[in-house]
Amino acid sequence: MTAAPGLLHFTRTGNGEPLVIVHGLFGSGKNWQSLGRLFSNHFEVFTVDLRNHGQSFHHDEMNYEVMAEDLYRLLNHLGIPSCRLIGHSMGGKTGILLALQYPHLISRLLVADIAPVSYSHAFDHLIEPVLALALDQCESRSAVDKALQESIPDNLLRGFLLQNLERNNQHWRWKVNWPAIKENLQQITGFPDLPGDWQINTPTLFIRGEHSDYIGAAEEAVIAAHFKQATVSTVATAGHWLHAEQPQQFADQALDFLLD
Repeated sequence: MTAAPGLLHFTRTGNGEPLVIVHGLFGSGKNWQSLGRLFSNHFEVFTVDLRNHGQSFHHDEMNYEVMAEDLYRLLNHLGIPSCRLIGHSMGGKTGILLALQYPHLISRLLVADIAPVSYSHAFDHLIEPVLALALDQCESRSAVDKALQESIPDNLLRGFLLQNLERNNQHWRWKVNWPAIKENLQQITGFPDLPGDWQINTPTLFIRGEHSDYIGAAEEAVIAAHFKQATVSTVATAGHWLHAEQPQQFADQALDFLLD
């Protein structure tokens, strides 16, 4: 049995109106530390770890309905009646559903390189090598890195995944709940089946990476159909991890929108 969900882990910095930042798949609030410090010059920033990620709880169930409820519980616990929210990828879909279900909670919504649609992107090439790894036989982080090199040759991507590795009582452990993510991957790459006439009135900015394929013409049409106040902008020379690849460009566009 998996324990009942608790409160999501978060960090807090800065003062002012609340800004909640929600990471993407295989990420954590820690990935947003640098941008969080920059945004904290204008807002009280909360960087959140979603379930099965970072320092938050692990649970077998993982879909956008439960992740949106996790966020709702956290905002209630913190006494936040309304906030601005940035969500990247999986975090963006979670933010969209939260804004749809609890429109009073989100005053401005920034969605980074994702749309409310189902995607065919596969992650088995990342998940399977990690699950096959004999972690208890790796004495160092560099040994884990070397063991994954052949299956995951991209150094930046492998380094990103290795941020989820931590030492615990002389043993390595993954902060990411890989088995639960594998089991629920169709839910994560998908999006809830909503009534055809669903609408979000919250001012929303979708920022895409120039070299990413997550927001094209078809996704823009979906956005136009379901968001009353939405615009789409582009970060040049960036892919799906646009906030990490071009942080200053991303920050400039984000603050133009969030401070409006």
